[in-house]
Amino acid sequence: MTQEFHVSSLVVLTQPMLRHRLAEQIAALEGAEVHAVSEEGKLVVTLEGESQQPIMAAIDAIQAMPGVLSAALIYHQFDELDKQCEDMS
Repeated sequence: MTQEFHVSSLVVLTQPMLRHRLAEQIAALEGAEVHAVSEEGKLVVTLEGESQQPIMAAIDAIQAMPGVLSAALIYHQFDELDKQCEDMS
């Protein structure tokens, strides 16, 4: 049995005055982490999940937040994890 692990990175452009509030809201999403916030309102965000669906749902949620101007997917990778190997470790 295999299980997937997905990692994506985004650059989120926000209204500069709302950048810190939006960073907190994004960080509260499951699997999300905010790595940087610039004075201009740019956020560097990573998303992790067990499939592509929660990643896309998080991107949709970010794009729908008031004050978010855009969310650009920069990188996406997934790996298949062998469930038997995980159980042995």
